[in-house]
Amino acid sequence: MEAERMPNFLMKRAFLTPERTAIYFQDKALTFKEMYQQCLEVGGQLQALGVHKDQFVGVLLKNHLDTVVILFALQLLGVKAVILNNRLTTSELIWQLNDAKVKLLILEDSFTEKESEIKQHLQSLDTITKTHLFQMKPVPVVIQEEIGLSDICTIMYTSGTTGNPKGVMQTFGNHWWSSVGSALNLGTVESDCWLCAVPLFHISGFSILMRSLIYGMPIVLLENFEVERAIMEITDKKVTVMSVVGTMLTQMVDTLLERRLPNYFRCMLLGGGPAPLPLLQACVEKEIPVFQTYGMTESSSQIVTLVPEDSLTKLGSAGKPLFPAQLKIVLEKGEQAAPGVAGEIIVKGPNVTPGYLFRPDATKEKIIDGWFYTGDIGYLDEDGFLYIMDRRSDLIISGGENVYPAEIEAVLLAHPSVLEAGVTSREDAKWGQVPIAFIVIKPGQESSKEDLQQFCLSRLAKYKVPRSIYFIEKLPRNAAKKLLRRKLREWVIEDENQND
Repeated sequence: MEAERMPNFLMKRAFLTPERTAIYFQDKALTFKEMYQQCLEVGGQLQALGVHKDQFVGVLLKNHLDTVVILFALQLLGVKAVILNNRLTTSELIWQLNDAKVKLLILEDSFTEKESEIKQHLQSLDTITKTHLFQMKPVPVVIQEEIGLSDICTIMYTSGTTGNPKGVMQTFGNHWWSSVGSALNLGTVESDCWLCAVPLFHISGFSILMRSLIYGMPIVLLENFEVERAIMEITDKKVTVMSVVGTMLTQMVDTLLERRLPNYFRCMLLGGGPAPLPLLQACVEKEIPVFQTYGMTESSSQIVTLVPEDSLTKLGSAGKPLFPAQLKIVLEKGEQAAPGVAGEIIVKGPNVTPGYLFRPDATKEKIIDGWFYTGDIGYLDEDGFLYIMDRRSDLIISGGENVYPAEIEAVLLAHPSVLEAGVTSREDAKWGQVPIAFIVIKPGQESSKEDLQQFCLSRLAKYKVPRSIYFIEKLPRNAAKKLLRRKLREWVIEDENQND
């Protein structure tokens, strides 16, 4: 049986509602028809460079209208976009570009230094800045008028709890069903307008672009999150929905003071880890509807969300699986957990990735009988509502970014003075959590906190660099010599209590 096929999303949307606004960015607005025309032009410029269907093209860009045009142009050509996190260091980017077998990398003009560093390591990789791309003479464009729902649309890298990050394959079908699932949960109204102040290189941002095409809904794109600007845009552009992580929501609540959001504002869609209860209660007082969600790169955005009518009675819950999705809590031997009993969260649905790029082993390990094993811990209450207890047990969520201790430990262990390294987190008022390191120095060597932080800064994105470093005699390990990170966490809490 041939895979299900659909008309190309952008082409179909431009045909259905050409005059509707697609996007607001700075002082510009584009209709879907104008967006389509711009994407055809850029598609022709990409084809002049030799880009064709089924290639992997890397995109290292900021939140900007140009980025949206480039991403949609790649979709028109049937090219797989490898969407790169622009907060990563050059060495992290080189690893991902190499792993994904990227043929061409499109960058911001401001990333020319990164570009030359990348070129030194990957001589066969073609690179072009977006300005140079837009100066190319386009050739007549060949667009994919139909897409297969099982075709790969995007690749986003996610850090593993061990070793190197993995490229998550996201199909057109994954994005389609993610959008449909969200619409069936939140509902859509004709006046909907979504504010995107989260990065487009995250699934939280990219999924808003896909909803725009599928719903025919305008989005307001911000270069980055500035709290007063976000509040102003909600009023000026009649925004009804906004995607946030806890740190953004906290700032909005704190900044609003006595002000209220307009009554046409429908909801804050809150992702990026469990929200503190006091924050949710403060939102109730300010009459800000907040829908907690649970999702990941592998589920193409949210897969569990709290519906409007339960947002107060089930405060603190991530909700129930979206209509097309399923969820179970399993215990170590694979049996299903009873209500109230914590276990591993496993999910299934047409919005869940078919697997990891060029990593059949990792795919086989995480997807069993169609179920994706998240590694996250949670429980279901008697009514089937999900409560998240621990995001991938050791995972640190800092300002909505996933930070894996193993990755930081690997960098610290590369330092010539470091014998052992263990990383955990500390609660932080601004970022939610920040990484903290425990270090055992090699006999006869010495190093300072500043030296180690500088070493990390050259190899890791800034948000992954440990805020505090403790020098200790030995790390806590179990009988199998496995590092006990929860013990490190206890030490951090003890230290904080002593210093209070």
